[in-house]
Amino acid sequence: MFYQGVLTKMQTELDEPIQYFLILENDFLNMNQLLGKSVTIEFVKYQCLNCGLDKPIYRQGFCRDCFFDIPQAADWIMRPELSTAHLGKEDRDLDYEKKVQLQPHIVYLANSSNVKVGVTRKSQVPTRWIDQGAHEAIEIVEVPNRYLAGVTEVALKEHVADKTNWRKMLKNDIEDEDLVEWRERLKGYIPEEAKDYFIASNTETNLKFPVLQYPEKPKSLNIEKEQFYTGKLMGVKGQYLIFEDNTVFNVRANEGLVVNISID
Repeated sequence: MFYQGVLTKMQTELDEPIQYFLILENDFLNMNQLLGKSVTIEFVKYQCLNCGLDKPIYRQGFCRDCFFDIPQAADWIMRPELSTAHLGKEDRDLDYEKKVQLQPHIVYLANSSNVKVGVTRKSQVPTRWIDQGAHEAIEIVEVPNRYLAGVTEVALKEHVADKTNWRKMLKNDIEDEDLVEWRERLKGYIPEEAKDYFIASNTETNLKFPVLQYPEKPKSLNIEKEQFYTGKLMGVKGQYLIFEDNTVFNVRANEGLVVNISID
C-alpha cells in the first residue's frame, strides 16, 4: 500500500486504547491497524500549511514568511499570557484573535513524564492531553478567555513544571500521581482574577496508548536529513510513531513535509 501527502498532526479519538489517524489529501491511515507492520517514510518536498508553496518549513508547519505574518503563528499561541483580544487590541488579525482567544480555556495538570501545567481551549480536551502523551490529567480552572488561562499558567509554573521530557514519556518511565492532591496544593497560587473559576471536581482522566513495545533509548528520526526510513511500527504515543529499532518520529514536529508512506 502506497500513500503520499503533507504531514499534519495525527487526529485522535478517545478510546481504550486511543485511536490515531494520519489524514492525507485523499485518504487516511488508522495507525493502530499498522502496529507490527513495516512502514517506510520517504521525504518528497515541503508544502507550507498556509501558502502551500515548496519552501523550507520554519516552525509549526509554516514557511518563514508565513510564520512571521499569519495570526496562527503569533507569539500568543505559545504564550497565552500575551493574548490581547479581550482588550480589543489587535496583534496580527483581531477577528481571528477574538475567535480563538475569547472562548473557554482550561488550565490543567497532566502527567506524561512528570506532572506539568498547561493551557488549552476547552474544545481541545482531551485532545491536548493525548498529543502530549499524558497517561493522566485533570482540570484546574475553566476561564472565559485565553489571557486569564495564560496568567494562571504563568503563576502556577513557578511551583510545577511546564515542560514534558519527551524521552521519558516515550520510554513510559512514568509514575502515577494523585492529581487531585496536586491541584489542591496549587490552588493557593491561582491569581486573584482567576480564583472564581477553580474546578473542584475529583474527576481525573486516564489515557491508554496503542503501544506494543516502548523504546529503551529513543532516537529521533530527522526525515529531511535521512530522506528515507523503514521500520516496524510498534506504537503511537503523543504525536510520536515508535519503531522496533528505538527510532521515534514526531509527526507534529514535521508538519508541512510531503512524504511517501508505504506499508508492507
